[in-house]
Amino acid sequence: MECEPIRKNPADCAGANLLNYDDYAKAFSWEVARACLDGLPNGGLNIAFEAVDRHVLQGCGSKLALRWIGRDDRIRDFSYAELQAATNRFANVLAQRGVTRGQRVFSLLGRTPELYISALGTLKNGSVFSPLFSAFGPEPIKARMTIGDGKVLITTEAFYRRKIELWRSELTNLEHVFLIECSGDPPVGTTDLAAAMAAASDSFDTVWTGPEDMALVHFTSGTTGRPKGAVHVHQSVVAHHATGRLALDLHPDDIFWCTADPGWVTGTSYGIVSPLTNGATLIVDQAEFDAERWYRILEAQRVTVWYTAPTAIRMLMKVGADITKRFDLSCLRFMASVGEPLNPEAVVWGLEAFGKPFHDNWWQTETGGIMIANYLAMDVKPGSMGKPLPGVAAGIVERGEGGDIREITKPMVMGELALRPGWPSMMRAYLGEDERYRKCFGGGWYFTGDLAMRDADGYYWFVGRADDVIKSAGHLIGPFEVESALMEHQAVAEAGVIGIPDEIAGEVVKAFVALKEGVEPTEPLRKELLGHARKRLGPAIAPKDIAFRTNLPKTRSGKIMRRLLKARELGLPEGDLSTLESEER
Repeated sequence: MECEPIRKNPADCAGANLLNYDDYAKAFSWEVARACLDGLPNGGLNIAFEAVDRHVLQGCGSKLALRWIGRDDRIRDFSYAELQAATNRFANVLAQRGVTRGQRVFSLLGRTPELYISALGTLKNGSVFSPLFSAFGPEPIKARMTIGDGKVLITTEAFYRRKIELWRSELTNLEHVFLIECSGDPPVGTTDLAAAMAAASDSFDTVWTGPEDMALVHFTSGTTGRPKGAVHVHQSVVAHHATGRLALDLHPDDIFWCTADPGWVTGTSYGIVSPLTNGATLIVDQAEFDAERWYRILEAQRVTVWYTAPTAIRMLMKVGADITKRFDLSCLRFMASVGEPLNPEAVVWGLEAFGKPFHDNWWQTETGGIMIANYLAMDVKPGSMGKPLPGVAAGIVERGEGGDIREITKPMVMGELALRPGWPSMMRAYLGEDERYRKCFGGGWYFTGDLAMRDADGYYWFVGRADDVIKSAGHLIGPFEVESALMEHQAVAEAGVIGIPDEIAGEVVKAFVALKEGVEPTEPLRKELLGHARKRLGPAIAPKDIAFRTNLPKTRSGKIMRRLLKARELGLPEGDLSTLESEER
């Protein structure tokens, strides 16, 4: 769908933080952005202090920081002062048990107040916070906590009994498990978090952390090997704060709703940190997607800035625009989307349903914050990611076989999207994988692994992934992890996994399975494998469909050719088959 640019009315953008892109980009520096934050003595910097404590010190303690809406519509409000007290209590809970700076604290929680309190309290204690998807099964949880060397886990009693208890003893460094929603006495070896918090002081001096001290670990999956733990430091808060102002146009009087799952990097960077550093009020809804409920929240909470995902937008489109006429959405002034490319139809549909477009933006777990965006005061080209953030230098490059790198300057020529390193939220490492990290950089560029084009006006256009990572409903899914879980089943000899297009989720996982000799491919077995994968991986990662094959196409080195599986499934060109050893039948 080709669309004309959506021209912005200057009157609608009068109060924008970024009014003239070119002028602002020329004048911008990360040093000036850093000066917008208070910092700690002697050059220190701590994300939680900037998100909570500094507002209290500046006399804004009574302002509403977070409004939590339960599935039953129950509301819990936290002013900045109350959030400070709660996060202080959690920091004391950690400190009293000998949890120190640099040690990893994992959460396996849905959108509960304890998630937000533990994230910020962990950072106050100088420890490192790492969120996990609540939909993960036992194996992905265990893998990530092993890589991250988890010292502490916060989860629910139900999740603990179902997903953790059987293998906990294998994680010798996991010393403390705190449970919420306890039905009675907590299981042996765990602690009731509510009781521990009630016994802790609400006074705590934030542990001094430097800008380069580790703060966050977010896991992302590659096409081969184990999940990658991307390390982010406290200096990331400079980018979180600045991108919230510029890409999301956050002001202190905004009511902000980020619908991202808290197990995803967006749920931390823009579901916790950015709105709070900017002094806004954060809306959190515990319930899963429901179109009418979402519209009701937008109206009742008078949301002004809304950050959601293409999957959710497509689901709203499926319901239709007529429902919006039943709600007063006049407070809503800016809508943004992230997680996967936003198709042009969805951008334009925003005009029909809300009277304003959705503003797509692009970033990665590794970048830690928004890198390319469509800004409030800038014309929107439906289907485009927009332009790079001030302070971010992007380019389209081509990597040669000899390691040479050529920047492509001709408009609308496809190449790999690359960024010049140096922005504050850039990942500093992959945990325990130095070589894997080094391969992301070369010739003065960070290689994103995404294919894109840049037009003559400087707008960037997403083409696709350069690797096999599957993006489903905002989740990044590594095929290797799914294949490994399938191969644990006694009937499976080989497995290959791809993403296939889906109207709602963007992509869904489909697996191709070769069975062991003597095993017959039956419908009951297919259902059994689907159930096995769902139990092992959780519904967010498990395949939605499984097809049996006699064998799978492989390279001469034995690597399954997922791109060939995908090409044949979708009827696409098969490309170079020079490395193909065995044929799929």
